[in-house]
Amino acid sequence: MNKPILVLKLGTASITTSKGELDEGVIADVAAQVAKLAKDYRLILVSSGAVAAGKQYIRNYKGKISERKAAASIGNPILLNTYSKHFHPYGIQMAQSLCERQHFSNRTQFLQLKDTYEELWKNGLIPIANENDVVSDLELKFSDNDELATLLGVGFGASLILLGTSVPGVLDKDGKVIDKIDSINNDVFSLADKKTSDLGLGGMVSKLTFAHLASTMGIRVVIFGIRTPNGILDAVEEKTGTVCTPKICSISARNKWLASGSLVTGRLMVDAGACEAIRKRKSLLAVGVVEVVEQFENGEIFEIVDDKKNIVAVARAKASSDAILKNLKQHNLEIANASDIVIL
Repeated sequence: MNKPILVLKLGTASITTSKGELDEGVIADVAAQVAKLAKDYRLILVSSGAVAAGKQYIRNYKGKISERKAAASIGNPILLNTYSKHFHPYGIQMAQSLCERQHFSNRTQFLQLKDTYEELWKNGLIPIANENDVVSDLELKFSDNDELATLLGVGFGASLILLGTSVPGVLDKDGKVIDKIDSINNDVFSLADKKTSDLGLGGMVSKLTFAHLASTMGIRVVIFGIRTPNGILDAVEEKTGTVCTPKICSISARNKWLASGSLVTGRLMVDAGACEAIRKRKSLLAVGVVEVVEQFENGEIFEIVDDKKNIVAVARAKASSDAILKNLKQHNLEIANASDIVIL
């Protein structure tokens, strides 16, 4: 149980054929490579593809929300059975983990989920995580499985997240793979193709967004092409794809959860002095507030942004936004304690 944790995310487009059906050849190859990694890592497989696997059973499928939910309810057991069939020759049993956003925003539920995964690993099983599309609230959905993979990786303290795609990595303007990215900034985002596949919800922008969060939390991320020969094993060794360099991160497990798993409900704009104080690990006081951009209640999580709307940190509120607006003249009013602020 001292083995490091590795999260492998596979997008719909990367494991399906041009007709939108599960590509068993790819899944068999995934099983062969993952079986080798199981000796050295505790593994989480985050796999899309349930809707793609089930939509053929919905008459006149048009992609409506109700149809996607129905397709997912059909496709989830198909997806799990397909993985189980190809992992069986290696003596590996799979377990299904259907997650909802609330499982991460509520810390008690999150810790219960973590305990469940620990039990699965202790018994030599590999969990396959996917969103519980059948019952997920439309307002509280994961943006896509890149987010789910990142929340699991950050929350569980993974050392490595592999984001498998239908392209070989992040491409430069000439269409060549960028081997390494030390800082995911606006220049990097400008390279991302804004399109998503017909089957998936994400895209390169999504992968870079969550790779930025994961690398900020000290996790190495590799974006690579799943159909590249030996791609998973080579990605682990940084021989293929794009490596996103992890930052040095010493914050607690609780604050990592705060920065990634908790649901952000509000936003405050602060001045340059407050930004500097936060970066020096000081508390946020009312004197530094410029504007309440989005309201929040006492105890909820809010984003702290500078005057250019760049996100500086997230924090747990010690007062509601209404109370803050009514007491802005009380310069010493503490809005968020330093221990409840996570710099991003």
